[in-house]
Amino acid sequence: MVKVLVSACLLGERVRYNGADARCPSDVLERWAREGRLVPFCPEVAGGLPVPRPAAEIGDGDGRTVLRGAAMVRDGAGRDLTRFFLDGAAGALAAARGQGARVAVLKDGSPSCGTGRIHDGTFSGTLRPGPGVTAARLEDAGIRVFSERELDQADACVRALADD
Repeated sequence: MVKVLVSACLLGERVRYNGADARCPSDVLERWAREGRLVPFCPEVAGGLPVPRPAAEIGDGDGRTVLRGAAMVRDGAGRDLTRFFLDGAAGALAAARGQGARVAVLKDGSPSCGTGRIHDGTFSGTLRPGPGVTAARLEDAGIRVFSERELDQADACVRALADD
């Protein structure tokens, strides 16, 4: 069975930086839950960050730049949080591999889970193209990554992989 790593906040877990969730009501997620496909995971909490925590953003790059060591993840006070994000990304990859997840659905906009866009490092609410640290790590490992806005495409991918 094809498993799907899912940002825990999308499933209603209160793990976001502000202590909230980002529940994503979805027939697809509900069906995957019934089928036993879900692997809930929050890379920021797994990486050692508390809930709540200061907002964090990637400056001068994206998740791939962070993975190469050429950018950092910082909070609004300028504290370097990069280690927590790298540890969380490694944990997400280990969880995905350990559970056999070949697909991930992640919370877009996050410095960890952003799939196609992340905040630009200015803490102004401005988004820019690029993946977060965890999304980049999973993609680089061959896991298909989708945002919560792409659940139909993720479901099609799961079905195609199940037919393999």
